Amino acid sequence: MPEAKQIRPAKRELGDILVEKGIVSPETLLSALDVMSKEDRKNRRKLAQVLVNDFRANRDRVYKEVVDYYAFKTLDVNPGQIEETQLAFMRKELAALPEAIREMAIENQVLPYSVDPEKPNRLLVVTPDPTNPEVFYIARGFLYPKFELYYVPLSDWDELWKRVNISRSTYKSHEQHLHAEGVEEQQQQDDELFEQAIEEEINKSGLVELANNILADAVRIGASDIHVIPVAERVTQFHFRIDGKLTLWYTHSDVRAEAVAAVVKDRALGVDRFERTRAQDGYAQLLIDRKTVRFRVSVIPVVGKEMKSKFESIVIRILKETTVGMQLSELGFEPFAEKAFLRAIKKPYGIVIVTGPTGSGKSTTLVAALKTIMDPALNVLTVEDPVEYFIEGARQVKLSPKLDFEGALRAILRHDPDIIMVGEIRDKITADIAVKLANTGHMTLSTLHTNDAPSAVSRLFKMGVEPFLLAYTVHVVIAQRLMRKLCPRCKAPVIDPDREALARLGMTPIEIETTKIYRAVGCPNCIKGYKGRTAIHEALSFTKDIRKIILESETSIDEDAIREAAMKHGMRTLRQTALELMMKGITSLEEVASATVEDD
Repeated sequence: MPEAKQIRPAKRELGDILVEKGIVSPETLLSALDVMSKEDRKNRRKLAQVLVNDFRANRDRVYKEVVDYYAFKTLDVNPGQIEETQLAFMRKELAALPEAIREMAIENQVLPYSVDPEKPNRLLVVTPDPTNPEVFYIARGFLYPKFELYYVPLSDWDELWKRVNISRSTYKSHEQHLHAEGVEEQQQQDDELFEQAIEEEINKSGLVELANNILADAVRIGASDIHVIPVAERVTQFHFRIDGKLTLWYTHSDVRAEAVAAVVKDRALGVDRFERTRAQDGYAQLLIDRKTVRFRVSVIPVVGKEMKSKFESIVIRILKETTVGMQLSELGFEPFAEKAFLRAIKKPYGIVIVTGPTGSGKSTTLVAALKTIMDPALNVLTVEDPVEYFIEGARQVKLSPKLDFEGALRAILRHDPDIIMVGEIRDKITADIAVKLANTGHMTLSTLHTNDAPSAVSRLFKMGVEPFLLAYTVHVVIAQRLMRKLCPRCKAPVIDPDREALARLGMTPIEIETTKIYRAVGCPNCIKGYKGRTAIHEALSFTKDIRKIILESETSIDEDAIREAAMKHGMRTLRQTALELMMKGITSLEEVASATVEDD
């Protein structure tokens, strides 16, 4: 690789020394150089760091050669014999640093050791890694015009640090003697220094370009969410949710996690970059490949291993406009479910419910249903929190602190609607309003969080909806799941499938013997053997038999009786639909078991 050619001439001499002295093997050196060649040039680690951290080379032996190679001086430190006056000097010099730089000194293992006896304006600074570029920035922060770096073995530095015994509480004990105004002033100064340090990192690290590239990559790869996760002070991971599964996409190191979070938050409206102690929500919009893509941004503060760090977890939902244009015929409905759904949504009034867990595609199905029945002659209103997609031809109500979910629903009753989409039936109040809308001649579309279609009926009953209202206002309940599809290029047949597992899933002995089951393999065309997703559905139409079961309910709904009656009229369960996809070679045994676990 071109980058490797730029590295090796500069590093090979040091590497040869390490090999000649038996510190690392030739194979380990080549592997380390290969690792470095694949790292981003701006964030590429030193050879010593790769050997020690990735290949577990002896740290003291490696860094002794590094120090000799770069002509750093070594200081013979005996931590156990250092006098208390010198320890007090070290504590004093550390405490005099601005808080942001002091934290960097502790994190990067930098200590002020003593003043040069021959040159009183020069400070001797010790560290176990004098090649770390942060060390020079920290050393310039001490109150001395000059400094000189000295190498000490890591074990000596650790012992020295234990004797110095500096912690945040040391600074606090001094602050307790200050007046309240003085404390606030100091805190303000520390915050300003912290923000200044973050700004400096942003300016020198190319983080703005990184953030834009991550967003573009996620859109192009088809991810639904981006997770920005701080895992250490200078390590941030970017995970993409692809086909419902989180996948580590990129790890960014050598830049403070707070700086990465600040740049990501800068991309969003409604998010304060300088606020790090409360949850925030915002939106972003970018032009990617000549298409406008909207993002919903959620930020929450989290605790990291380094308690001093101001970490934040960021999740970015990608709101693809292409999804909004999807038609019902593209959502994977099997014939019975599609016919039942279309018949229900084309009625002039009543309730249609789509149920399933978070991330099962309920909103996509409802929007597709709306687009199927929308007409310029109809007044279509939606109440969602938040409004994720712009639906042309619909009036979408935006909630705010002054207009809550209940208030919006009550206002809609007076707004002459024909079709209403309610984001979710959350409680008895919203359920009662949805029933009232249906009873006054309106078609109402909504969602519930239940495992299957019959349990949605039970959930509404437990919310307090009267049985006769349930029986005659709800037309259909669609339970939905999303399943990953096997990559058609690399899927391979299972040589000896687990017959017991297949039987437990509901396959007959004849089906087990005659069906070819496929498994995920993995290739450049897919993500771990899967590419894309499809939906499976369970359509519960409210027939006369089901209405009778509901009307005869006293203290609870008999879900099993409803399920049996629905299956007699043609309903296929989620498990049955999933098995059919598996027997067609579209998905795997593992996906069927995972997506329909509730049916066991």
